[in-house]
Amino acid sequence: MKATIQTQGSQFTVEKGDKLSVNRFPDKNEGDQISIDQVLMVVDEGKATFGAPNVDGASVKAKILENKKDKKVIVFKKKRRQGYKRRKGHRQHISVIEIESIDLK
Repeated sequence: MKATIQTQGSQFTVEKGDKLSVNRFPDKNEGDQISIDQVLMVVDEGKATFGAPNVDGASVKAKILENKKDKKVIVFKKKRRQGYKRRKGHRQHISVIEIESIDLK
């Protein structure tokens, strides 16, 4: 069974056992269970169910494996011939989640 979900501002197509890196869930710690109710599409045994915008009664259960920071992204600004250069780094907070089950009622 596959499902297309929307969480933390991004869409993912997932199956049971998949691991994803998503923006960090606020107030959630490692080992917590989360339920994602924004399920856009479910494919079960070749039969696709589409939502408008969400599939009624569908949810995806996931477990937070770890909260960490992503790789550093360098932001470099420059204006030529002005002597203006700025170099800054940013590390996004992310959560690594594992899909445990896809429920369709």
